[in-house]
Amino acid sequence: MASSTSAESPPPIEPSETMLDTVAAQAAAIDELIDLAQHRLQIFDVDLSQCGWQTAARAERLVAFLRRAPSSKIDLIVHDTRRLETSCPRLLALLRMHTPAFTVYRTGSEAKSAMDPLLIADGRHFLHRFHFDQPRASLAIEQPQLARPLVTRFEQIWATGEPGLGATVLGL
Repeated sequence: MASSTSAESPPPIEPSETMLDTVAAQAAAIDELIDLAQHRLQIFDVDLSQCGWQTAARAERLVAFLRRAPSSKIDLIVHDTRRLETSCPRLLALLRMHTPAFTVYRTGSEAKSAMDPLLIADGRHFLHRFHFDQPRASLAIEQPQLARPLVTRFEQIWATGEPGLGATVLGL
């Protein structure tokens, strides 16, 4: 009988915080966070040029996330959408197929100085790269109290944004 309970709900996640020193470790952490996410991903990056955003495996993970729940949502904001437009065709296809659930914004002038990429999953787990030019980052799992200030930071960056890409302009 205990096995039927575990099949219905995932086992509790142990809280952790880890420092990462390489871009490869961050790419793996992004995949882990996407796999953990149940409802919402908030992503801020300079231009998605690092950490494997252009790969098929990443796109497949994002599709799996969007299929987990009808209310799943991805909010992505970047300083520059050119890399997304030229090197991430799978993300563009995902945007076209899941337009209501996937929003892409470009940062406004007030947030152009932000250089610390973030990925926040459900307001509970996050990857925070301290600066785009340096490979150091913090990965936190099941740490909503540590995520709260980063959620606020993301929301401040998001508030400066403007539509970056829409499903109707893909391929232009």
